[in-house]
Amino acid sequence: MRVLVVGGGGREHALIWKLAGSGEVEKIFCAPGNAGIASLAECVPIGVDEITRLRDFAREQGVGLTVVGPEAPLVEGIADLFREENMLIFGPGSSGARLEGSKVWAKCVMEKYGIPSAPFAVFNNARAAGDYLDKVAYPVVVKADGLAAGKGVVVADNQSAAHEAVQEIMVKKVFGRAGAQIVVEECLQGEEISLFAVTDGNTFFMLPSAQDHKAANEGDRGPNTGGMGAYSPTGILTLELLEQAKRNIFTPVIQGLREEGIDYRGVLYAGCMLTAEGLKVLEFNARFGDPEAQVILPRLSSPLLPLLLHAAQGNLAALEPPRWSAEAAVCVVMASGGYPGKYETGKVIHGLKEAQAEKAVVFHAGTARRDNMLVSNGGRVLGITAWDTDLKEAQKKAYLLAEKIRFEGAYYRRDIGRRALSR
Repeated sequence: MRVLVVGGGGREHALIWKLAGSGEVEKIFCAPGNAGIASLAECVPIGVDEITRLRDFAREQGVGLTVVGPEAPLVEGIADLFREENMLIFGPGSSGARLEGSKVWAKCVMEKYGIPSAPFAVFNNARAAGDYLDKVAYPVVVKADGLAAGKGVVVADNQSAAHEAVQEIMVKKVFGRAGAQIVVEECLQGEEISLFAVTDGNTFFMLPSAQDHKAANEGDRGPNTGGMGAYSPTGILTLELLEQAKRNIFTPVIQGLREEGIDYRGVLYAGCMLTAEGLKVLEFNARFGDPEAQVILPRLSSPLLPLLLHAAQGNLAALEPPRWSAEAAVCVVMASGGYPGKYETGKVIHGLKEAQAEKAVVFHAGTARRDNMLVSNGGRVLGITAWDTDLKEAQKKAYLLAEKIRFEGAYYRRDIGRRALSR
C-alpha cells in the first residue's frame, strides 16, 4: 500500500518512522515533509493547507491511505474532500475537527454530554469580557476560540493579567480570527496528562498516557510553546483512572458526536487535569499530540498501519487491540533561540551523526537542506527521543544525545520528566 502523510514536523516524522517499519507499506509520501523525513519518504512540495492539491496528488499516485498530522487541514475539511471520492483518510471531517477548531463549541459539547470540565463563560466582545473579569475569582484561563498553534491560552493569576490577555486576543488580534470569541474558565488545579484514543466513531482503543511540557523554560516557567518535550507513561494513570477516562470522557464524547451526526474517524486527544475530584478535560484535539506522538509511537509493539487503516475504514472492532511496550520514553525538544517569540532560521546543525544510540531516534521538527547542509527551519527544530527500561534511563540517554547536537542559538529544557521522577 502507498501512504501519504500530511505535515512536516516531528509528529509526522514519528508517524512515518513507525509506518516505514511495516512490510505492508510499499511507499510513503509526505507533504511537505522536512530534511529528516526525506530519508524515509518522498517529500512533496504541497502545503498542508492545499487540500485540493493533496487530494489530487493522492488520487494520481494511487495512495491507499492518507494520514493527516496537523489540525489545520482537518478543520478546513481535508477528510471530507477525500471521503467524497471514497478515498481512505485517517482523520475526522471538519465537523468533528471543530472539537479542536473551536474551543467554544468544544466546551458546549462537554457541557451537553456531561463530560467533566471547568465552569466557563463565552464572550464575543472585549467590553463584556472585561466586565466579567472584574467579578470573578482568580486565577482564570483565557482562551482564543480558534486555532492558534498551541499558543492561544493564557493563565491569568490576577485581574490585570486577564484584562491584558483579552486586549491581546480580542482587540490587538494577535491570533487573528481565532480571537473573535474567547472562553474564560476556572483554572483547574492538579497535574496535566495527555490521553489519546484511536476511534472509528464507534469502537475506540486507548493509547498510553503522556505528559507534555508546554512552558518554554525549566520549572514550567515562561510563555507557552507548542511543546518542549514529553514523556510516556506518566506514572499517574492508574487502572482506576484509565477506566474513569474511558467511562467519563471518551465514551460520552464519541457517543455525543454520533448523536450530533458526526462520523469521527481518527485520533481523539483529551488534554486533562488530574484534580482532587478526578480527571477533568482542559481541551480536546483532533490529532496526535506533538511531541506526545514521539514518545507514544516508539512504545507501540504492533504495526501502526492496521490501526490507522481499520479506523479509516470504520471497522476497528475487527482488529486486535494494539500492543504496547512496558518501556518508558522521553522526548527533549531542541528549539531555536527566541522561540516561541521571534527566532532566526538557517542555522547549521552539527552533531547528528554522533547523536545515535540503540532505542533512540532524533525526530526532525523544523529542518531543511540548504547548500548540502542541514539547517534549522522552524521554532522547534529537533525532538531527541529515547526509550529504555525505565524513565530515568530513557531521560539520561535522551540528554546524553542532546548534548552532542548543536546549532547557533539552540536551547532545550533540562527537566523533561522531572514530575514523574520526583514521584
